[in-house]
Amino acid sequence: MKIWLPNFGIAKLFTEDRRILMSKTMGTIGYMAPEYRSTGIISPMANVYSYGIMLMKTFTKKQPTDDMFVGEFTMRTLVFESFQDAIMHTVDVDLVNVGEDNIGAKGSFLISVMGLALECTADLSKERLNMKDVLTRLKKIKNESC
Repeated sequence: MKIWLPNFGIAKLFTEDRRILMSKTMGTIGYMAPEYRSTGIISPMANVYSYGIMLMKTFTKKQPTDDMFVGEFTMRTLVFESFQDAIMHTVDVDLVNVGEDNIGAKGSFLISVMGLALECTADLSKERLNMKDVLTRLKKIKNESC
């Protein structure tokens, strides 16, 4: 059985054991997993990486291709360096109003989401969560924030 596996701008044909059969398309710059950029080899874990970047993009309101991201300074680096202590300064200003009554809860929510995004974008694919675990974590974050 063969399945199509989309990856934010690339579609790859996989066999049942999830190995690539063929590839002639490039991925979307900024969303490509490190292993795909360096070797051209794609796996389902590349989708997890792309999803993590999409989470960061959603909450920071920055594109992974913004001019500020040059060389080794990436969206992941921005989030990683601000994680815990300065995450409220990294997320989109429209999401955070320091005078809000629930700012602590919002901060905890954002730390949880950005922590998940960081786990999704680990450099090594074997260190990333699988999508089933990502969904479980998202549901848990949602339930804890309600």
